[in-house]
Amino acid sequence: MLYRKFAKLLGLTILAGSVIGAAQAESKVVVGGKKFTEQQIVAEMTAQLLRSAGYTVDKRPDLGSSVLRAAQENGQVDVYWEYTGTSLVIYNGVKEHLNPEQTYERVKTLDAEKGLTWLTPSKANNTYALAMQQDVAKKEGIVSISDLAKKVREKGEYKFASNAEFYSRPDGLRPLQDTYDFQFPRKDVIRMDGGLTYQALKDGQVEVALVLSTDGRIPAFKFIVLKDDKGFFPSYALTPVIRTQVLNSDPKLATLLNSLSAKLDDTTLPLLNSRVDVGRESIEVVARDFLKSNGLVQQ
Repeated sequence: MLYRKFAKLLGLTILAGSVIGAAQAESKVVVGGKKFTEQQIVAEMTAQLLRSAGYTVDKRPDLGSSVLRAAQENGQVDVYWEYTGTSLVIYNGVKEHLNPEQTYERVKTLDAEKGLTWLTPSKANNTYALAMQQDVAKKEGIVSISDLAKKVREKGEYKFASNAEFYSRPDGLRPLQDTYDFQFPRKDVIRMDGGLTYQALKDGQVEVALVLSTDGRIPAFKFIVLKDDKGFFPSYALTPVIRTQVLNSDPKLATLLNSLSAKLDDTTLPLLNSRVDVGRESIEVVARDFLKSNGLVQQ
């Protein structure tokens, strides 16, 4: 009789332990990120946000873009922040030119077939852009790429810093110039590593530079991003993407991730990136300050 009671008690203990273990396993979320500052910041913010909500987080930053995407499709990463244009062009091979809303809806539909759910996109669009020094642009009366194109057609005295990829790619410099009906003289196009275009513009070696629109050096160096008034550059809206299986098992993850997405825009992200890249602050501190100041975690 005593043995039976002990066996029953042991069985209940094991069962309870299994239930607790399963619950803990379900609350563990693997958060991924790519190898550059912006991705490291949003991955850290996501990790801190989920931990504050009681989740166990396994953070895996510093992954290559294709490696990270494959890891998510294979179930090794549960959530990371992706750019709509990257999924559209790189992962789904769509060539047609779509506006931001069409781009989001297309990747949302295509990736749903692969077991991935696109949540609410942020207002941060990390796309290629053309930048100038603020004082030079103001003096020349240049606000948009159309303004720049007109000046180049009239004067042709603007040196342009470009990375080699944008210079040669089929959706790069040549179609941009075709769209806006202008052309930089070949001698005025200076090809260099993408990271050097910012310094070249800052030092006055060129008047115009190719940049990524949410790079922290834009506000730090007092650049102005020219308005893409003809919508040439694809939309690269930063958006949380989660495995559908994980979301279905825990729908409140969408609420948490969307609450963070709602706070990110083209003004906020460059400033956060600048604190890390220019101010040399730690990613952990920058992420924590942002979450606290926006009421996403407790003070």
